[in-house]
Amino acid sequence: MASDGNTSVMIGAMDDIIQRTRITVLIQGREVVVFYHKGEFYAMDMRCYHAGGPLHLGDIEDIDGKVCIICPWHKYKITLTDGEGLYEACNPRDFSTKWCSKGVKQRTHLVHVENGNVYVTLSDLSSPIDSDYYQSEKFKESIKVPQRI
Repeated sequence: MASDGNTSVMIGAMDDIIQRTRITVLIQGREVVVFYHKGEFYAMDMRCYHAGGPLHLGDIEDIDGKVCIICPWHKYKITLTDGEGLYEACNPRDFSTKWCSKGVKQRTHLVHVENGNVYVTLSDLSSPIDSDYYQSEKFKESIKVPQRI
């Protein structure tokens, strides 16, 4: 699949993605996961901003009224709508808790449906965020398995 700039890339038939609930695709060398959850499509970088965990294997949960993917490696909570990292803060005086934001950590992408097909448009990549590292050549080189001689 090729894409230039902000071009939408068709990633599959809507019915197929709904049935599977999630798929991974490669767009301009970027690993992206597309989720279908409760009538909505979401797209984000596939590897978690924290340690590169495989978000396509995570569970989706409602956290404080926000739909989140839970990273299967370290249980980081990331909103599907905008890539905001969430954490539960505890007040040590009374042990009450509340959900707080770490800010946007995971790059999300635009998804739209047209004529029964799902399209993804990569977000503006000009301002780096945490998850970008796991899309970099530096990271991709670090995970290559050396060949045995």
